[in-house]
Amino acid sequence: MPAVSKGDGMRGLAVFISDIRNCKSKEAEIKRINKELANIRSKFKGDKALDGYSKKKYVCKLLFIFLLGHDIDFGHMEAVNLLSSNKYTEKQIGYLFISVLVNSNSDLIRLINTGIKNDLASCNPTFMNLALHCIANVGSREMAEAFASEIPRILVAGDTMDSVKQSAALCLLRLNRTSPDLVPMGEWTARVVHLLNDQHLGVVTAATSLITTLAQKSPDDFKTSISLAVARLSRIVTSASIDLQDYTYYFVAAPWLSVKLLRLLQCYPPPEDAALRSRLTECLETILNKAQEPPKSKKVQHSNAKNAVLFEAISLIIHHDSEPTLLVRACNQLGQFLQHRETNLRYLALESMCTLASSEFSHETVKTHIETVINALKTERDVSVRQRAVDLLYAMCDRSNAKQIVAEMLSYLETADYSIREEIVLKVAILAEKYAVDYTWYVDTILNLIRIAGDYVSEEVWYRVIQIVINRDDVQGYAAKTVFEALQAPACHENLVKVGGYILGEFGNLIAGDSRSSPLVQFNLLHSKFHLCSVPTRALLLSAYIKFINLFPEVKTTIQDVLRSDSQLRNADVELQQRAVEYLRLSCIASTDILATVLEEMPPFPERESSILAKLKRKKGPGNLPDIDDSRRNVNGNTEHSESTEETKKSSSSPMADLLPTNRPRPVSCSSVMLSAGTVVYGSTEPFTDLLNVNSTPPAGASLLVDVFSESSTSPASIEVSEEHFPRFVCKNNGVIYENQLLQIGLKSEYRQNLGRMYIFYGNKTSTQFLSFSTSVTSHDPLKTHIRSPAQSFLPLDVIVLF
Repeated sequence: MPAVSKGDGMRGLAVFISDIRNCKSKEAEIKRINKELANIRSKFKGDKALDGYSKKKYVCKLLFIFLLGHDIDFGHMEAVNLLSSNKYTEKQIGYLFISVLVNSNSDLIRLINTGIKNDLASCNPTFMNLALHCIANVGSREMAEAFASEIPRILVAGDTMDSVKQSAALCLLRLNRTSPDLVPMGEWTARVVHLLNDQHLGVVTAATSLITTLAQKSPDDFKTSISLAVARLSRIVTSASIDLQDYTYYFVAAPWLSVKLLRLLQCYPPPEDAALRSRLTECLETILNKAQEPPKSKKVQHSNAKNAVLFEAISLIIHHDSEPTLLVRACNQLGQFLQHRETNLRYLALESMCTLASSEFSHETVKTHIETVINALKTERDVSVRQRAVDLLYAMCDRSNAKQIVAEMLSYLETADYSIREEIVLKVAILAEKYAVDYTWYVDTILNLIRIAGDYVSEEVWYRVIQIVINRDDVQGYAAKTVFEALQAPACHENLVKVGGYILGEFGNLIAGDSRSSPLVQFNLLHSKFHLCSVPTRALLLSAYIKFINLFPEVKTTIQDVLRSDSQLRNADVELQQRAVEYLRLSCIASTDILATVLEEMPPFPERESSILAKLKRKKGPGNLPDIDDSRRNVNGNTEHSESTEETKKSSSSPMADLLPTNRPRPVSCSSVMLSAGTVVYGSTEPFTDLLNVNSTPPAGASLLVDVFSESSTSPASIEVSEEHFPRFVCKNNGVIYENQLLQIGLKSEYRQNLGRMYIFYGNKTSTQFLSFSTSVTSHDPLKTHIRSPAQSFLPLDVIVLF
């Protein structure tokens, strides 16, 4: 940078700044600023042309006023005019004003581009640096379009000075981040890679930053950088501090360049060339060895620089995951940091060990530090460090230490920070399911989880425990007994009431032989929690009550009295009122056989990825969740791979894929009464024949439902019979709309103003189970315009089971 002569000092600017500092109040400051702005405006608009010094002085004053927080709406053109000056100080102030005040969408961008282009072509390294800095600071798309092809030429030119090459590399990096589609990836890319061999380490540092970013986007184009990066890194780590005096920072040779080179190598897999791979391994071993050496300085800057290179080297070792010796050494080195007095080092060590725990080579070594990690979980003051300790415990967990880790997490959960409680709950639930050999331990763990942190137990967690209990016959009796005992506590969390209502409604008969848990005792226990729960939980308990009528006929009268009470039949909530009315009517008119069929036990749930794991992945982000063992225990106790098909991903995308909610009709457990029910939302009163498309030709390859409606399998008489049912819907909202020797179709509808909802129920009248049963509703053109659905050609019908 050119030296500033003594005459270049701006006395007027110094006086103005002094006046501002001496102001006693905000009003006095504003008054002085307004006076100065008026003076500057008059000077710019005056007839007398201002010289370069005056323009520079006034533009500096405007810049200072802007930095004080005041708006500046003039002076931009004068700043642009300074770009054409041949004096460094004037040009510098012009570029500074433009970089700070000019918007990337300003109308002056074209004039600015002209001035920049002249400076880039001037071959004056000082002016070229100023122009490149301005391009990088503004970074507008118009500038990228104007100079994206010019800057690479400057970067790779043989006669360009080192300082300009540094600025060009960083400027090109900025444009690549703001407008990556405009940065050309042509023949200059190979020449940029060779900048890694440049003698000037400043050029190498800037080029490494650029190449790393470009390699992440186009790794194949910069693959040749691997050998050059390894060679340069080898020269740095093997050199003495006196060899790189200009780039040695507190006895650490070129720490910034070393970190950047290590990050560049993380863009690629381990080198295939044996010699190159051996040289890289030697570099990493040298870095690990230097970390063990006594510090050459007691200053924190020395340890910071040394540890920065070390942690980046460990990240590269983890990324390659191919050298067992290096992985174990890295793990041992990180283990030493777990008890370091510096909080940042403990945090980084825990974070790196989370990744190491997923490697087959270092997993066992990581497990040796379990006591240290548990101690950190209990004693750390910083919540972020405790969270990393939880992540590491989760990552190092396997069948040998699952019970210990889950117990420690539950113990910590009682005093954990509120910000991480939900995450800990999800991890405990996942580990308990994944490594449960004895599923009674799993049930105890989840119930304990609800007791300790019930407010943070999401629906996915208690949905999942019910799935597992239903799918495993050997744990059903124990689960019923355990939840019954847990519900006897004076204060129970609502999630525990949900689990208890569901499990006792399904398997309460397994513990009914004990007088202490007789049917009436079970019902009274559940009903004592009824008035303390929310509407969805009350709806679930009502479903449990109707299940009790099927399981325990002796409590039928007691439950009917509850359902018949005004608090149920006249409940302000329409869902609770409807359930009470329907369940009461069902218990009165249905025979024992019908009740046993309709209220049969829930069938096993299909295998799918745990929705708890899916939620944890969404919460932590795709790249932030530590990997645990690839295989996991499914709900039947078998081992399955964590990879899921597209169908599985769809089924686990919401909690409803695991268990059904309480705000719509419940699923039916058998195929002999109700196979499915569909909901159609529409906005007109089209005839039901049009809605069901009874008289239309069925599509080819249709399922059993369409075959029943088709002319080939249905006689004209049966069609007439089905049409005879339609008039009853003039006065009623539900009934049978179609029936033959195979199938019965019922219809239930409800309306609010111009909107309506329709449930269609399908009943199997045969003694055999329908296979590959599917349903669809097609509509004619007049109805399509009224159906409120993205897919107006047909509406898929969801399977609903009555609980």
